[in-house]
Amino acid sequence: MQRLSLNGVWQFRQQGTEEFHPAQVPGCVHTDLRSNDLIPDPFWGSNELDLQWIEEADWEYVTDFDVADDLLAREHVDLVADCLDTLATITLNGHEVARTENMFVGYRFPVREWLQPGHNTLRIQFANPMGYIRARLPLHHFAEWNDPVGGSSNIRKEPCSFGWDWGPRFATSGIYKNIELQGWDSNRITRVHAKQQHGDGTVHLAVDVQLAHSDPNARLRCRLVLNEQLVAQAEGSGELALRVEQPQLWWPNGLGAQPLYDLHVELLQADDGLDQWQQRIGFRTIELDRHPDEWGESFQFVVNGLPVFAKGANWIPAHSFLPSFTRDDYENVLISATEANMNMLRVWGGGIYEMDDFYDLCDELGLMIWQDFMFACSLYPGDDHFLDLVRQEAAYQVPRLANHACMALWCGNNEIEQMAPQITATPERKAAYERVFYDILPAAVAQYDAVTPYWPGSPHNPEGYEKGHNNERAGDCHFWDVWHARYPVKRYEEMKFRFCSEFGMQSYSSPVVAATFCPPEEMNVFGPAMENHQKNAAGNQIISDYVSRRYRYAKDYAALAYLSQLNQAYCMQVGVEHFRRSMPRTMGALYWQINDCWPVFSWSSLEFGGRWKALHYEARRFFAPALVSAQVPGDEKAGIGNYISSTIHDINVYTVYEGRAPQSGMLRWTLYTLDDAIIDEGKQEVELRYGEAVQQTTLDFADAIEQHGRRQLYLRLWLEIDNAMVSEQTVFFTAPRFLNLRRASVQTSIQLSQDGSVEIEFRSAVFQHRVEFDIPGMDYRASDNFFDLYPGVPHRIRVRAEKLHEADVAGRLTTRSLVDSY
Repeated sequence: MQRLSLNGVWQFRQQGTEEFHPAQVPGCVHTDLRSNDLIPDPFWGSNELDLQWIEEADWEYVTDFDVADDLLAREHVDLVADCLDTLATITLNGHEVARTENMFVGYRFPVREWLQPGHNTLRIQFANPMGYIRARLPLHHFAEWNDPVGGSSNIRKEPCSFGWDWGPRFATSGIYKNIELQGWDSNRITRVHAKQQHGDGTVHLAVDVQLAHSDPNARLRCRLVLNEQLVAQAEGSGELALRVEQPQLWWPNGLGAQPLYDLHVELLQADDGLDQWQQRIGFRTIELDRHPDEWGESFQFVVNGLPVFAKGANWIPAHSFLPSFTRDDYENVLISATEANMNMLRVWGGGIYEMDDFYDLCDELGLMIWQDFMFACSLYPGDDHFLDLVRQEAAYQVPRLANHACMALWCGNNEIEQMAPQITATPERKAAYERVFYDILPAAVAQYDAVTPYWPGSPHNPEGYEKGHNNERAGDCHFWDVWHARYPVKRYEEMKFRFCSEFGMQSYSSPVVAATFCPPEEMNVFGPAMENHQKNAAGNQIISDYVSRRYRYAKDYAALAYLSQLNQAYCMQVGVEHFRRSMPRTMGALYWQINDCWPVFSWSSLEFGGRWKALHYEARRFFAPALVSAQVPGDEKAGIGNYISSTIHDINVYTVYEGRAPQSGMLRWTLYTLDDAIIDEGKQEVELRYGEAVQQTTLDFADAIEQHGRRQLYLRLWLEIDNAMVSEQTVFFTAPRFLNLRRASVQTSIQLSQDGSVEIEFRSAVFQHRVEFDIPGMDYRASDNFFDLYPGVPHRIRVRAEKLHEADVAGRLTTRSLVDSY
């Protein structure tokens, strides 16, 4: 195989204009326009609104390249474009090569007959998506929840590029993945499927090699290598078989290591190699276990025979302009996921099938992937042409991802079964829906993967989608009573889901991120710039509503953003800890969402650029393998005359444990007054075993509340293993807005460690709730933040960054706590 890359600098122009401008491939028209100063920053202020003309324009990309004689001497020369966005007409030296209309398919076109020695010209014209959509609307006009214009379900293009309730409308065009010429002779490898069979400490690996031209006598060589050591090899024709004794198993994050074997396949002719293929694979079994139990039917992932509680979040496209996100960017976000003790991400169905770097890194990091097909929040056409596009897409994407160790589930779509009355409104609609999600897609998974389970939609009720989408007896659920319906946060504790794959709470951007799209004088959440960076209708009001239920009125935007992030973290803590306490009945909690595609007010725990919100630090705590969790029965309500009544007095204390080895621990608690007097304390030995959530005790503080008043008390709970604190919580008996917290300084000491990180010790003479520290102007990663300081109890965190100096950190370090927000 001989390759000639066509990536790099091209020329582009708007169709109908004369002047060409430099373009970068891979790339897209929005980034090319911006790099040539032809448009303002799309993310700044309300610029998005002025850039909608781009989706109505046609664009042309051109490159000139030279072809050497040795490439032309090949029997076949193909133009290979990994993916094109979306409506492309490709011409080579004036000859039309092909036309495309699916963003989710890689393309290969034979072009040898049109190539010439020396100079060649490749031209790709991108028609605007709106003309294509309008031509189809008379036949296929469906309700779409998140497309403000309508019709995007008619085109196989990234759905959220037409706008979503967290993302802008930038329906872009371009060559967004690799493009090259490939020359080859006789035959080549088209795909390899490595099928594992586990048993008795052995893995039998069947390596199925598909070729461009079927040849049962084709000579193949296969080698399996781990850490540069040959593990197994085979040579022959047809399917090759490898036997691996005592394989090193791949485990999800937190449950073991992630060894990856290099699988090499060569297609041989005589002693020469015609083609080769290589990929890293991990040995593991992942099953979706659905068996009858006392609550209905289980929904749990079983890895290497071990039931695993899925801890994680939903993943959306990481940038509005896809090629702008690099491997380093992926690594930064995905490492943040593992550092928050996540073991699963759901690649949501309104975005893209992610870049190769994403899945490679998830293999390395132990992040299981729930992979949606790219259908979301709309019905879709059922005509033969559209269904053929779906078949092509599945036939490309399923084998592309099937060998990845991280792949845990293929899921048909996002939330379409919440539209069941629309699906069943006509026989044609019902047939179209079921043809795609109950026929075409599962058939493709069976044909090209045959190992990873398939699930029709999320949420899905296996008793029948017509019967309602959230079934507490079986299947997975999306729960939005908290947030969209504005229910109290304790509503989570009323639900007994088998697996909760979506739930969330929004927050405002930190001042650092807000400054990337809004000048300081316009940092008002109801002003035009900030409303444009809130894509959920009434979202800013809903955040303010939830914040006001828990906290006092903020003194400025920075304080309001801080409070909104505290509220977001608290809400997700209540939900996730309830779901974890409910295992094995509930066996997964994937909150919405981990990341953003632009700077925005949203449900994310990581801001655009990777900055951790309070939620992400809280996720590290509530997803910890050993957790102490307080469930607070009772409630506090305002009645006639705004008089507050409360039934809160006892605390149910749970431990949740997911370490592979049993442990003995010590549960401790201390009840304080806000004057920091200790009025009660205790401890209890506990036994911790894998997969167990245990109510260890109930603490009743009715007498203390009667004596001191609920607004004067707080409880510290913590769990120790081997005399080290591994989990900690603070419990209030009233909303924090009613607490008269004392103001005091936070003392810090800083020490440089041998590994180049710094350890910061924080102390306070009084209780301080949710201390946030920052080191302005420094890109750092911290082991903790937004933590509680108890009187006289030091709290140590570790900070990593490039070229840290104690004096520099000390000079920049800032702190604040809840009392500083008003």
